[in-house]
Amino acid sequence: MLLLRCQLKRALPQQVLCGSCAVMGKLQSKLKHSTYKYSRPDGIIEERIQTKAFQEYSPAHVDTVSVVAALNSDLCVSGGKDKAVVVYNWKTGNVVKRFRGHDREITKQIACVPKSNQFFSASRDRTVMMWDLHGSSQPRQQFSGHAMVVTGLAVSPDSSQLCTGSRDNTLLLWDVGTGRCVERASVSRNLVTHLCWVPREPYILQTSEDKTIRLWDSRGLQVAHIFPIKQHIQTYCEVSEDGHKCISCSSGFGGEGCEATLWDLRQTRNRICEYKGHFQTVASCVFLPRALALMPVIATSSHDCNVKIWNQDTGACLFTLSLDGSGPLTSLAIGDTISLLCASFSRGIHLLRVDHSQGLQLREVAAF
Repeated sequence: MLLLRCQLKRALPQQVLCGSCAVMGKLQSKLKHSTYKYSRPDGIIEERIQTKAFQEYSPAHVDTVSVVAALNSDLCVSGGKDKAVVVYNWKTGNVVKRFRGHDREITKQIACVPKSNQFFSASRDRTVMMWDLHGSSQPRQQFSGHAMVVTGLAVSPDSSQLCTGSRDNTLLLWDVGTGRCVERASVSRNLVTHLCWVPREPYILQTSEDKTIRLWDSRGLQVAHIFPIKQHIQTYCEVSEDGHKCISCSSGFGGEGCEATLWDLRQTRNRICEYKGHFQTVASCVFLPRALALMPVIATSSHDCNVKIWNQDTGACLFTLSLDGSGPLTSLAIGDTISLLCASFSRGIHLLRVDHSQGLQLREVAAF
C-alpha cells in the first residue's frame, strides 16, 4: 500500500515529536510513515509522505537496545539494558546466539573484529568482554582496568590491539592476545563518549563530553591532534573506509546543536561540512556505501526518532525517515550494500532498506 501526498511549503524548522512505544510481536504487519524532502534553490521544499507495511520479528532484546553492529552481511551483534549480547540473523529474523557475562547493561559500544566471528562488548560494570560466535556462551577474554563505565571501544586494523575509553577520563590500550594493558593515558575532564580506529593507520579518533575531538597515536598513546572545539558535547565519531574523513555528532535540543560535522583527517584536518536538521541529540552516523547513490552520502540517527540521509559534499538533506514510537534512536550500522540497522530505546532494532524506485529513499522493512 502506498499513499503519496505532495505539497509545497516554505522551508521552516519544525519540532518532531515521538509517539509512544509500539508492542513487538513475531511477524506482525505494521504501517510506517516516511517523509521525502527535496530542497529547491528558491527555498521551497517538496514533501512526500509515504505509508508502507513492514514486519515485526521476534525481538532480540527485552529492553532498550543501546548498540547494534554488523558482524557480517547476514548477522548483527547488539546489546542493551537486559545485559545480554545477542547475535541476530536480520535476514531470517532469528536469534543465532545469546551471550551473558556482564553484570550491568551494555553501553553504546560493540566492536567486531574484521573478517572474524569475534567481537567485544563494553558495559556499565566497567569491563570489556571478548566473545566468539562459535565458542561458548561465556566470554573468551575479559578486560578490566577502568574505574567507571566503559564508553569507548575500538579494535586495531590488524586485530592485535584493543583501545578502551571511559568516563574516568582514561584511555587504555590492550594486547588482545594476552589481555594485558600495555598503555594508559589520562586527560582531565576527558569523559570519553566514543572511539574509532582509523583504517590502516595507528591513529584512534575519540569524542568527549568536553566538546572535543581528539586524534590519538596508539604508538605510546599520545594525543596527535585536537580538532577545533565544538559548542556541544560530541557523542559519536565514524571514520571513512579510506581513512581520509571522519564525522562527529553533537548533542543538543530544539535544533540547537544537534548536528553532524565532517572533518578532513589528512594534513589540513579542517572542518569540511556540517549537517543540520535534527531537533535533538545526534547519537550515531555512518558513511554509506558508494554504490547506494551517484554522490557520496552519509546517514545520521537522532533522539528525535529520525534517520536522515545527507549529501556528504553539500550538506543537503536528501531524505528523512521518521520511526514514530521508537523513542530515542541510539545506534546505526550498515547491514549490507542496501540495508541499515538502527537501534532504538523503545522498539528494538529497525531494519531499513535504501530504495531507488522514486529517487533516493529509505524505508523500514522489519523490526526486531
